[in-house]
Amino acid sequence: MPEAVGVIETLGFPAVLAAADAMVKGGRVTLVYFDIAEKGNFYIAIRGSVSEVEPAMTAGLEAATTTFGGQVMSHYIVPNPPENIVSVLPIEYTDAVQEFRL
Repeated sequence: MPEAVGVIETLGFPAVLAAADAMVKGGRVTLVYFDIAEKGNFYIAIRGSVSEVEPAMTAGLEAATTTFGGQVMSHYIVPNPPENIVSVLPIEYTDAVQEFRL
C-alpha cells in the first residue's frame, strides 16, 4: 500500500495541538514527528496510506485555522516518498511511535 507524509506548520502551540488531535482522529495515520521551528512556529508530520493522509490533513488544517489565534504557515503532502528521503528526514517510524502505528 503506498504511503504518504503530511506536514503542517502553525504559528503557536494551540493550533498545532488542535491540528495533531484532528489529524489522528481524521484518518488512520501515525504522528511521527513534532518539533519547534523558528519564531514560535511548530510543525508536525504524519504518515499513513495516501487515502488516509489526505482526509487527516484536511481535518488538521481546519482545526488549526479555527483555533483562536491559530494560523497555518505552511502545509504539504508527499505521496510515496522515496526511501532516501525517509532515511534522511525525521519521518520514519521510530520505536517510540511504533506502538501507535495502525
